[in-house]
Amino acid sequence: MDVISELYRWTDWVLFYGLLALRAWALIDCLTRRVDAFPAVEKLTKAAWAAMLTLGLVFGSLIFQDPLSIFSLVTAVMAAVYLADVRPAVREISEGR
Repeated sequence: MDVISELYRWTDWVLFYGLLALRAWALIDCLTRRVDAFPAVEKLTKAAWAAMLTLGLVFGSLIFQDPLSIFSLVTAVMAAVYLADVRPAVREISEGR
């Protein structure tokens, strides 16, 4: 029984730090992008994304530390949406392609 609880502990640890890295990457990327690039690609403003990603980092990783809680999962999806949808569009405008 101890082996299973140890496996759960390690799985939670990997998920927690993996999701923390995902949220931090999304927030840092958002903060480094130009303000005018967000409306240019018809996305929410930089301030809106920065606020959502900051709250996601705080609530998803620091307050609710269970990686499988609903708050953690919702904020991870929010960061993934930013990285998969918003980031490529904003990066394309920011780099002048």
